[in-house]
Amino acid sequence: MRPWPSTLRARLTLWYTVLLAVPLIAFAAASYVVVERTLERRTDVFIDDALTAFARELFAERRASMSVVQAMQTAVTEVKFRDLNIAILDSAGRLVVMNATGGTSEELSTSRRPSASVEQQLLVVVRQRDLAEPQALTVHGTTDAYRILSRPLPVDDQRFTLTGAYSLADIEDVLSRLRDLFLVAIPGLLLVSALGGSALARRSLAPVAAMSAQAAVISASNMHERLPVGGGDELVGLARVVNGLLDRLEDSFDQQRRFVTDASHELRTPTAVVRTEADVTLSRNHRSEAEYRESVMVIRDAAQRLTRIVDDLFLLSRADSGHLVMRREPLYLEELVQEAARAVRSVASERGVDIALNDVVEAPLIGDADLLGRLLLNLLDNAIKHSPRGGTVDLAMRLYGTHCEVRVGDTGPGIPPEAAARIFERFYRIDSARSRTETSVTSGAGLGLAITRRIAEMHHGSVELALSRPGRTEFVVTLPVGASG
Repeated sequence: MRPWPSTLRARLTLWYTVLLAVPLIAFAAASYVVVERTLERRTDVFIDDALTAFARELFAERRASMSVVQAMQTAVTEVKFRDLNIAILDSAGRLVVMNATGGTSEELSTSRRPSASVEQQLLVVVRQRDLAEPQALTVHGTTDAYRILSRPLPVDDQRFTLTGAYSLADIEDVLSRLRDLFLVAIPGLLLVSALGGSALARRSLAPVAAMSAQAAVISASNMHERLPVGGGDELVGLARVVNGLLDRLEDSFDQQRRFVTDASHELRTPTAVVRTEADVTLSRNHRSEAEYRESVMVIRDAAQRLTRIVDDLFLLSRADSGHLVMRREPLYLEELVQEAARAVRSVASERGVDIALNDVVEAPLIGDADLLGRLLLNLLDNAIKHSPRGGTVDLAMRLYGTHCEVRVGDTGPGIPPEAAARIFERFYRIDSARSRTETSVTSGAGLGLAITRRIAEMHHGSVELALSRPGRTEFVVTLPVGASG
């Protein structure tokens, strides 16, 4: 089931609208409550001031030698407030007097005087309260609401209750208009914000759409294409990360193409030799035993070279796929160094190169003896091939901390600077024509150094070209020693 909304633009617009709606509605509700409470307080102050003024007039009439009831009747006749109904109750809760609202005849015609039923309801509510204490309450009638304030009114030795009932119709009208304003303004503002948020989201996501469209057209045939960079720091960072990924993929594709091309080229040479030699041998009906033996030896050498190339490719393929199982057993690196030096002495002697083994130190580690032996043989064979007649290939070991260094140096012409960065690539050879015709311990197909580095990495070590100049080339193998190798 697809999430709703399904597009990022719609989700951003929705969240933008919701995040604006929540505080906006909260602000409107808080504003409404504040206005309502403010109007209520102002109404209470008005009623309280009106009752105070009425009480002063009542006491003034009482001092004019009137009776208490006559003074009350005179006061309610002379003291009138718009929309305010004043009533006086005795201690038993019986109505003594009640005035009419408004002042002038015009005000009386437009004032909101409670109906008789409402007056009775207001009196009932007041009588239900403690008449000895000041009261403030709101009473809702059938049509209007009223705010009632009552206070004790002692006159001479008698106790009365002075009550004022004010119609809240005007206040309710103001609050109703405020509610209508909020009901219209808030949805309108949210609609405008949603449209604006959608436009902003569309504009903000335009670089993402451009990158998506560009990414959709990138394939193996146009790996040089890259995503457009722009649209803010976040999108710029994303574009650069994706472009970096495309760079690495392009390099991998290029390396894969070179690998296939070089592998087919290397495999074609020995197979061509086998086929050509067999065709030449079979082209004549009768050959001598010596000629047959010579042809078989040529075919054997080509087959051996083909076997070495296939074995190296198989080893690299298994290592890259993680299927090369490396034995982990205790061994001594110095023993492997000595065995490798002995193994290449005959090849070095044929080329007139000396093998010098110097500074051998004890270096126990955990690893695969066969793979490490192949690593050392590859480096020694490479050094022998590039050493001139009468030159020297030297080995030296150095132990420091938890690592051991094995240095393999030769007195050859060195590696050109432009080739130094590529010597560990598969099938890369500085002198490809010569290496195809030479007999060596390794394949001679440009895979030796690649295999060497891969074996070192499998043992958590490294192989680096430490020095290269005319008369001196030196490779350094670094391996962890001890029980954690």
